[in-house]
Amino acid sequence: MVRYLLAPHVPAAARALGIHRTVSGGVAITFDDGPHPEGTPAVLEVLEGAGIKATFFLVGEQVERRPALAAEIAARGHLVALHGYRHRPQPALPARVVRDDVARGVAAVEDAAGMALRWHRPPYGLYSPAGLAAARGRNLTPLLWSRWGKDWRRLTTPERIAARVASHLRPGDVILLHDADFYSSKGSHRRTVEALRLIVRELKLQKIGTVLPL
Repeated sequence: MVRYLLAPHVPAAARALGIHRTVSGGVAITFDDGPHPEGTPAVLEVLEGAGIKATFFLVGEQVERRPALAAEIAARGHLVALHGYRHRPQPALPARVVRDDVARGVAAVEDAAGMALRWHRPPYGLYSPAGLAAARGRNLTPLLWSRWGKDWRRLTTPERIAARVASHLRPGDVILLHDADFYSSKGSHRRTVEALRLIVRELKLQKIGTVLPL
């Protein structure tokens, strides 16, 4: 179980479990916890203005509340992925609950977005053995991250978020941001949107392209 808990932060632990933390090609920008009625549209507008596609790891219970927004993400050419049906840490849950959560999440997101899912990231980046098996049993590929802005923090700033992400950025990095504040500090998505503008600018300055994790 220790390897499962270390996987989001220790490359060797992720490799041992066969969990991706990077992708081939350019940088992959990913967002967790949505769709959010304010944060998601704002993020979509920044991405569209920059001509960038991203991957959105959606929460099933939020998708059921606003399915049209999940469909819009897909319609704009972004990749839709699964973050779970509810936002709960897998290691704290019985195996049957985790399996049910993955199944309900897949059904909710695929129904709203109108596309088959290929990627999965658990809440907090924490897999349990049952959760990893459940994701793979649904033909979902686990994807964590190699760069994160810690944008959920109450006292952070857009500048700090962007600096955490863009410092020593390399092709293949997977960036973790959040387009929603359902499970973090209230209003955090607003800082994320401003940080995203800075990150996009830095990517262009460094001439680093972006990719979807295909």
